[in-house]
Amino acid sequence: MDAYLIPAVDGVAYGLLLFVVAAGLTLAFGVGDVLNLAHGTLFAFGAYAAAKISDGSWGSLALAVLVGTAAAGLGGALLSLLLTPLAGRGHLAQALLTFGVALVAGDRLTAMFGKDELALTVPKSLDRPVDLAGHSYPGYRLALIIVAALIAAALFVVVSRSRAGHFVRATVDDREMVAMLGVSPFTVRTSVLAGAGALAGLAGALGAPIIGAGPRTADLVLMLSLVVVVLGGMGSIAGALVAAIAVGEIQTIGVANPDLSTIAPFVLFGAMALALAARARGLLPSGRSA
Repeated sequence: MDAYLIPAVDGVAYGLLLFVVAAGLTLAFGVGDVLNLAHGTLFAFGAYAAAKISDGSWGSLALAVLVGTAAAGLGGALLSLLLTPLAGRGHLAQALLTFGVALVAGDRLTAMFGKDELALTVPKSLDRPVDLAGHSYPGYRLALIIVAALIAAALFVVVSRSRAGHFVRATVDDREMVAMLGVSPFTVRTSVLAGAGALAGLAGALGAPIIGAGPRTADLVLMLSLVVVVLGGMGSIAGALVAAIAVGEIQTIGVANPDLSTIAPFVLFGAMALALAARARGLLPSGRSA
């Protein structure tokens, strides 16, 4: 069991990172009723920003996080405007539009930054290994666990305790009543999609040293985020957290053990398929609650 300690901790880091990304996708679906297949591209915005701006200093890392978060948040708001004419036309139309946006944006990112994966330079104080139960563990990953856990806690507080969170949850339950209170559901949806994009960009900037910044980054993050959202309850923030940790553990332990590396993808996508089939038969709740 000692041999699996480091992969298990890595799974927590990977899972919390996936949660930050998937939480935005969950909010977009639960509040905006938007199936956003460009969400992985918003993550890539943050990852590329971190890789290009960060030069190993704390100031450049902070700037990279700020630029990546802002760019992805703006991208989320623009997606809301693009999706407005498709209101009431169902998830298929949304999926086609956002998938097209992802293809175009991904092509532009490759043209700008090249086809090779970019490396990220982190501050030296975070690049040092730390002792973890007698094992050497990357300091940056341990810091990422702490930061991602704080982001997750802040997200729970905002959604469940703040006035903005009340309007978000009210919009999930009854959009017409929110409109009667003088709050535009469109404004709420746009704000949520912008916030979802910002979360993806933030995760991209912080997670670039782990997941990387390259042409395949957006697709990998989108696929894993969709697995998290489906397993987590299709709109449940708490469910997404549990599912993200589980996905992170399966991914990292599968990579660490050659005998399990070929099985891990089947476990993830097989579980997603079973969850979708169970919801179609009414055996599991369909979700759609923030």
